[in-house]
Amino acid sequence: MESELDLWVHPGLRAAAAAEDWPSLLKAWRKLTRSSQSKLGALIGLAQSDISAIENRRREVTSIEVRQRIIDGLDIPTELLGGVPSEMPLPSLVLPHLVADPETERLRRITASGMRLDAPSLAAMERLLAEHRRAEDTLGSRVMNSVVAMQFEAVAGLYGQARGPLADRLVKIMAEYAQFLAWMAQDQDNASVALGWFDRSYDWALESGYGDMAATTMSMKAHMAWSQGNGRRCVRLGEAAASTAGASEVTRAMAVQMAGRGHALEGDGGAAYRRLDEAQSIIANAADAPPWLYFYGESWFAAQRGMADLHLKEWSSAVTHLTLGLTGFTSTFRRDRAWYGACLAHAYAGAGEADASLTTALGVIGDASEIGRPHAWGELHKVGGLLLRRGAHEGRVLVDRLAELD
Repeated sequence: MESELDLWVHPGLRAAAAAEDWPSLLKAWRKLTRSSQSKLGALIGLAQSDISAIENRRREVTSIEVRQRIIDGLDIPTELLGGVPSEMPLPSLVLPHLVADPETERLRRITASGMRLDAPSLAAMERLLAEHRRAEDTLGSRVMNSVVAMQFEAVAGLYGQARGPLADRLVKIMAEYAQFLAWMAQDQDNASVALGWFDRSYDWALESGYGDMAATTMSMKAHMAWSQGNGRRCVRLGEAAASTAGASEVTRAMAVQMAGRGHALEGDGGAAYRRLDEAQSIIANAADAPPWLYFYGESWFAAQRGMADLHLKEWSSAVTHLTLGLTGFTSTFRRDRAWYGACLAHAYAGAGEADASLTTALGVIGDASEIGRPHAWGELHKVGGLLLRRGAHEGRVLVDRLAELD
């Protein structure tokens, strides 16, 4: 068990406090202290059933009294808190665990004092967004969504100050924020919210002449179609994204591989691998990626190829490509490691390697539970089901472990 002194140094707990994401905060606190829901309830003056309802998002913490009970009972340092109850002032636009610098301080002053928008302020916004994209890789979309949404509202509120080139640049940043918010909604399987943000991002991209972002938004809609099992629409949207005027080579590569994955979903291996080969050729010769595609490279592409192999039941090839992709993801990419690790476990199960499948699944089950829901978590359930259907006892081990963490 971690000491009270060390507890609030934990980045996941700090981020949950900053976002006032009470379900994630309570779960993280219990995990770090190895406490039951009953013990936690006793500390903050709530019944075990209330704790369960909050943690499972059946009940929201809307009461100022309950909020204060949590703060007092868990001794949360007040400087970490970043929520917006009605009695409180507008919170900081940055997570407390990120190092402050002159640019983020400038952005704080813009929202606090209403100073005029200028180019250095826009640079601060761009830097802040880049930092939080990377934070989301580690902390997950559930923690980051409310923080980024608050940032977006502050940024969008500056539009009335902007004129000429500053207005164009601000609208481009708004398009990037909308794309990020769409991605996080999609990551939480909230398709209707994601589509709304994608549409706003696309409109602002066109308004500001930002062809690369317009193509990215279209490509991410293709990804959504893929995740919903609609291969034909995935292909059409991927091809449309690839032909969008102003798309960079890296963005085109992403779009072309999405079309390839759509073909794989439809069972057309020939078309899938042709498009994937084309995308690999593009990415091998591409220069700089746009800031929101900082993760895109050969490792990520190998993992995507492994995804196509999965659809086509090319199990051995899927194992090879997913393993290669995972070697290129650092430990900070917790969500992606959980997702592709779950897919690798699926590939091993399909190949009849039950022991390797279980070992791989158990290696990512913690991150899948904490920040990989619903996608990586759902994939691990598929793995357990496949192993059980094949009569492997490893399937029962995995299913039981998943049940423990549910």
